[in-house]
Amino acid sequence: MSEHMIAEKASSSSQEHFLDGPELPTGITRFWLIRHALVEENARMCMYGSMDVPLCPDSLIAQRPMYRALAARLPQDAQWFISPLSRTRRTAQAIEEAGYGARPLTVEPDLIEQNLGAWQGLEYHALPAHLTLPPHPFWPVAASDCPPGGESVIEVCSRVGRLLDRLARTHAGRNIVAVAHGGVIRAALAHALRIHAETALHFSVQNLSLTILERLDTGWRVVTVNELPGI
Repeated sequence: MSEHMIAEKASSSSQEHFLDGPELPTGITRFWLIRHALVEENARMCMYGSMDVPLCPDSLIAQRPMYRALAARLPQDAQWFISPLSRTRRTAQAIEEAGYGARPLTVEPDLIEQNLGAWQGLEYHALPAHLTLPPHPFWPVAASDCPPGGESVIEVCSRVGRLLDRLARTHAGRNIVAVAHGGVIRAALAHALRIHAETALHFSVQNLSLTILERLDTGWRVVTVNELPGI
């Protein structure tokens, strides 16, 4: 084979992975990561981490257009996963009820939010007295700070990275919807982009936002981050 033909073949192969339009190609291992809906007001006053707190009932009503937009945006052939916390299950059910239709929801323990250990339940104003490192500008604690009896953001990134690799192998070529948590989605971005946990905390991941990652033969690709449905 001539050098010209080799170069042409390589160029053609790489172009197969380009995203030049709104339609996402089929047959690719694709993760649709959704942060759960807003939790109730009292929970938002403290470090709730991996505590099981309920969603805000008012927001469930007010944000119905966002649930309908997610129901229309998500692929129908997806395998669904949720964390062990009820706020992810209720968010998934609200999407189903908004027009997506009922689907089996598989509980995946490694999708759970950062365990803040002894710091869970602390009001935010009381947290600084317990920190061993200055907090991150966009997260209550530094990525390497580990709460007593809990886990650091670095450990969350390691946990979530192993999970993504495992699901990508198990569900190769499939769509995977995971309703999870802000910290988990930032950890997924850290894994996909091969960046430090401290850097990943600079991403904004809002409630009900959608982040799409793809696992290709050539590596991970980030399609969208913090996409707000219907906006």
